[in-house]
Amino acid sequence: MSEAITRVHREEWARVVAGLTRRFGDLDIAEEAAAEAFAVAVERWPSDGVPPNPGAWLTTTANRKAIDRLRRESKRDDRQKEAQMAYDEPAEPLGVIDDERLRLIFTCCHPALAPETRVALTLRMVGGLTVPEIARAFLVQETTMGQRITRAKAKIKAARIPYRVPAAEDLPARVSGVLAVLFLVFNEGYLATGPDTDPIRSDLTAEAIRLTRLIRGLLPTDGEVAGLLALMLLTEARRTARVSTTGELVPLGDQNRAAWDTDLIAEGHHLVRERLATGLPPGRYQILAAINAVHTSARDVRDTDWSQIVALYNQLVRVDPSPVVALNRAIAVAELDGPDVALGAVDTLEPALTTYHAFHATRAELLRRLGRSDDSRAAYDQAIALAGNTAEAAFLTRRRDQLG
Repeated sequence: MSEAITRVHREEWARVVAGLTRRFGDLDIAEEAAAEAFAVAVERWPSDGVPPNPGAWLTTTANRKAIDRLRRESKRDDRQKEAQMAYDEPAEPLGVIDDERLRLIFTCCHPALAPETRVALTLRMVGGLTVPEIARAFLVQETTMGQRITRAKAKIKAARIPYRVPAAEDLPARVSGVLAVLFLVFNEGYLATGPDTDPIRSDLTAEAIRLTRLIRGLLPTDGEVAGLLALMLLTEARRTARVSTTGELVPLGDQNRAAWDTDLIAEGHHLVRERLATGLPPGRYQILAAINAVHTSARDVRDTDWSQIVALYNQLVRVDPSPVVALNRAIAVAELDGPDVALGAVDTLEPALTTYHAFHATRAELLRRLGRSDDSRAAYDQAIALAGNTAEAAFLTRRRDQLG
């Protein structure tokens, strides 16, 4: 039963929160009422059974909880009237797309909010991620992230930020924040960081892809929208090969490529080629998609064109000169110029990536290849301590123990 409730939570959280936000115009009320509804489900469903339409049951229960809360609070009539005036008018759909969760994303990604706050708030409200999960994604303390989310909800309420998809002329200026959110939602599904979650959360990757497809319908000529969709598809294509039967993460080079989804790869490659044909300078997501296209074009890891991948990373560094990009570039450099050159590049990133598990995991693998077993073991220990993904921790543990 606990598995069924967890599955329903993953599938219905965003829909319930979005509907409550539409009705009551208050993210705090929406989130708390949704949480209370799920708490009631945890209490009742083991004995009553999962209802035929769990989403409708949760929405009805959450609406009652929200109304009860409004009635308990002072000046409830004024607050209810204000909420109805501000939010009960149906938002106008843009074209044929009228999706509650897409509206909620654009509300959370309003330009009145700081960029990092937009991403964090949307991960919480739409992705259903916990504050610890979001904090790990941003490499910050949980208390810091919790404060960001609280302040963001308060600002939306005070500024009366509307709950709608922006008009067509406003979309291009708003879409970059939305894409950043969807990218992080996808990443959390691709490599889930929660200690009590599945190592891969396909519900999150599927929802991120679905919403990105909707945005591509809104902005069919936007290169970064197409690039992000291609990146997601090419990554999702490898999902079934990424975790072994023993629960370990399987690195890209060791994956069974016959298990990759050829339809998703074909669609991703088509999007990449389509963007290349425009001759326009690519953005971050388009370059990342091109890197993944090179990887998924190789039928065997030995056929991988590492020189092309390094060239693409050189281009990406100019667009996004972040330490994480530099780390990933170094991994590719190791295949082209050797682990000693790559290790020199990685070691320069330590101050910025000390708390990032992938930094220590990369060092561990490079030190291993250089025969420095003691140093490699120490780096594995640090990576394991920081890794939130259970499958990745299992893989790193085995690699460390193989050192003897």
